[in-house]
Amino acid sequence: MAYEFIKVDREGPVTIFTLNRPDVMNAMHSPAHFEMHEALDAFAADPDQWVGIVTGAGDRAFSAGNDLKYQAGGGALKSPPSGFAGLTSRFDLTKPLIAAVNGVAMGGGFEIALACDIIVASEAAVFALPEPRVGLAALAGGLHRLPRAIGTKRAMGMILTARRVSAAEGKELGFVHEVTAPQDLMRTARELAKSICELGPMSIRASKQAVYQGLDEPSLEAALKGQNKYPAVAALYTSEDFKEGPLAFAQKRPPQWKGR
Repeated sequence: MAYEFIKVDREGPVTIFTLNRPDVMNAMHSPAHFEMHEALDAFAADPDQWVGIVTGAGDRAFSAGNDLKYQAGGGALKSPPSGFAGLTSRFDLTKPLIAAVNGVAMGGGFEIALACDIIVASEAAVFALPEPRVGLAALAGGLHRLPRAIGTKRAMGMILTARRVSAAEGKELGFVHEVTAPQDLMRTARELAKSICELGPMSIRASKQAVYQGLDEPSLEAALKGQNKYPAVAALYTSEDFKEGPLAFAQKRPPQWKGR
């Protein structure tokens, strides 16, 4: 379907979501949240789409976060059950998402990136949770995901000072996977997506779900004992791909993944 505030492009099994409000540095408002919610629902339900990339339009910003001018002007603050950008409270998506951060990722923009599984950042990228500067707080996941990604003390150093972090420092801290030249960002993200697509999609989904749900278990023992009950892990065991992988290996040929 056609969208007004985002763009959705499909390249084989890869879906590219572009936050498309460059005139306001891709800041998000209620209509944009609901468009992303619909687009991500469609991605999740499409058996032919295996990996997603989220990026921003233009070369200035990934997303400046919440559109404060829209809010100050009386704009509705409604968001879908899936949260900010239809993503930050979406806990059942087992398909991997790559954030291709092309510029400023502030507040909710940083929270969108943190809600993805891998962050690739342009050298021009800047990250921060500056909500306290305007009397707000990063309650769309940033206050919880950042400590889990880089440790409590490092995260508190960013959160309690609202300071800006470069892409290079983000990699040093551990939340950025790779830093690229601006012109190489999308090529790098696409190559990363391609490398994921070469693997068994059911295996990737099971692995993602096992990691995240396992981290929420009370102990390593509980995670190991409980993982076979996770839906994506159970689906792996009964999938065509579970048979195809060993068969292709035995026959010395590339596997023909079906994603089912």
